[in-house]
Amino acid sequence: MADVSREELLHIAKLANLNLKEEELDGYLSNLQDILNFANVVNNADTEGLGETIGENDKFNVFRKDEVKVFEDNEALLMNAKEKERNMFKIPKVIS
Repeated sequence: MADVSREELLHIAKLANLNLKEEELDGYLSNLQDILNFANVVNNADTEGLGETIGENDKFNVFRKDEVKVFEDNEALLMNAKEKERNMFKIPKVIS
């Protein structure tokens, strides 16, 4: 893998709207080169004999039973509400 030039780094920084200081360039060059080298290692990893995967494992969502729970201290619950109405949070209308 070819090394990243200062000009390429400055071009990338401009595209990303980053204002890099001159004294930071060497550190950024080194970090970017490390990232690209690792990406190259991953891209060239031997995948022969590996099956196609969609997820990391066979876990699935675990749903809990929907239960109504009574909260005794409604005043404490609504204490920080910006607005309340009929002992409930009042929120702005989101559907017209």
